[in-house]
Order: sequence, then structure tokens, then C-alpha cells
Amino acid sequence: MRAFIFPILFALFAGIMSFALGGIATLSLVALLAVLEMTLSFDNAVVNARVLKRMSPLWQQRFLVWGIPIAVFGTRLVLPILIVSLAAGISPITITQLALFDAARYAEYVHGAHEAIAAFGSAFLLMVSLKYFIDYEKKVHWLKIIERHLSAWGGIEAIEVALTLGALVISALLAPLHAATILIAGLIGVISFIVVEGIAQSFEMEAKGTLTGGLATFIYLEVLDSALSLDGVVGAFAITSSILTIITGLCIGAMFVRSFTVALVRAKTLDSLIYLEHGAHWAIFGLALSMLASIFVHVPETITGFIGIIFIGLSYLSSRAEQARL
Repeated sequence: MRAFIFPILFALFAGIMSFALGGIATLSLVALLAVLEMTLSFDNAVVNARVLKRMSPLWQQRFLVWGIPIAVFGTRLVLPILIVSLAAGISPITITQLALFDAARYAEYVHGAHEAIAAFGSAFLLMVSLKYFIDYEKKVHWLKIIERHLSAWGGIEAIEVALTLGALVISALLAPLHAATILIAGLIGVISFIVVEGIAQSFEMEAKGTLTGGLATFIYLEVLDSALSLDGVVGAFAITSSILTIITGLCIGAMFVRSFTVALVRAKTLDSLIYLEHGAHWAIFGLALSMLASIFVHVPETITGFIGIIFIGLSYLSSRAEQARL
């Protein structure tokens, strides 16, 4: 419960300020955005907990404290600005000015860069999920018929890269007008995962428990959080174009998600609920596919959120059933 004290206090303060500045309408938008962020990021908490439990208590605390400004201003503000800047061919400074002083026009640019955001995010998340399931040494399976076959594919070198690139090529062929954007943004997503994952694993093996090792894992978690949060950022502009309202609502949600991640680690929940991690990765796989599909059709945020809730809920029930059986 201690991990949730600061998020609760911040939510109360942000709620009071939102009501004072914009009344009940602004307060309602902030609350809706906070719920949207928590719903879409629940699987993020479970996956992050797997990585976080390998870190020392000091780095876990740094993830909770330092990670909040990075998650809010890095993922929810800076990253979309960089992607929009590259996609629109406009300088990041100009896009930043629009984000701060012309929210409606900035929202238009964000939606205009949707193909790039979706391709980058889906490629990165496909790598995350496939890397987890396509593992020859993986012995615990939840959806056994599927996961056993995926695990067996682990003997094929870099098969997850080939599958992700194949999905990008098919998407590019189906959307010829955006083919270059999809392929370039998707390749950046794949390369980002390979580089960050490789650096994190290398430092973890060579400097486990040291500043360098903890820092590398911290960076990996922040990049993972960024990819998992892209859909929430885009979805937020469908609710409001006020950047201040978006940041406030997503910040509240991000704080609760990170606190929940730390609570999962400290309670050793993943050790007792053995299928919860599987459900989270299936949710990420579903999120990746929905982001890829959103290039062609509109995918409501409610559907994206329910994908995570359904997979994690079913994996939780399966874990409890397994506990009872043993």
C-alpha cells in the first residue's frame, strides 16, 4: 500500500487543480484519461515486473521515482514530438511550439503521423512478445497447444525478427501509399528492440548489481514503457486536444501503473501466479496486432484495452486454478 501513497496524493492534487482551472468538465477528462492509461498499461505493469524483479531495491525505487518524469514528459510528450517531426518533415522545435500553444493543430499532426507511430510501436511490441514465446528453453506454457509450437521455433535463429519483418512487408504491400513510412518506422522499432535488449542483457551479465547493470535495465524498461504507451498517447487526442489535460491524466495513470508494478515485485506475485506473465505477453501481442491493424481500419481504444484485460484476467484465473490443483 505504501507504493500507492504518492500516486494517490498526486491524483488528489491534480484533481483539485483541474477542477479549479476548468471545472467539472476538465476534471472528468483528466479522470477518463487516467482510467484509459491504466487500462491500456495493465499488461505493461506485469511485463515490467518481470524485468524489475531482477533489479536491486534501490533501482526499483529509482524506477518508481525517476521513471515518472521520463514516462510523462519523455514518452507522452517528447517521443510523439520526435515521431511527428520525422513524419511531417517539420523541426521538433516547431512541433513543440504547436504542442504547447496550438493543441488542435498538434493533434492533427499526431493523427497524420499515425502510420509511423503504429508501425514503430507494433514492430517493437511484436519483438517483445515473440521473444518471450519463441524460446527453446521455455518449459512453462499457458496456452499449451500454441506456446509449445512457438517454443520449438526457438531453435531457428532470429525467427522473431523474420516474423516481424514479414508482418511489416505485408502491411506495406497492403498500404502502398504509406509503404515507405511503415517499413522505415517498423525497421526502427525492430532495431531499437535489438539494440536495447542486447545492451541490457550484456550489462546485466557483465555488471550485475552494479550501477551500470541497473542503469541498462532501467533504460530497457523506459523504452519498453514508451512502446507500450504509444497507443494511449494517440488515443488521448481522440478525447481532448489540450496537451496539459492529456499530460495530467496520463501522468496519474502512469504513476498508478508503476506503483502497481513495484507492488507486484515486492509481493512476488509472478512467482505464485505462474501464468500471469504469459497473459501479459499475449496482451502485448494483441496490442501489437491492433496497432498494425489501425493502419487500415479504426480500432477503438476500448477494444485495445479489453484485449489486455481479457488475457490477464484469464491467465489470473488459470494461475489460481493451477495453485488449487497443486
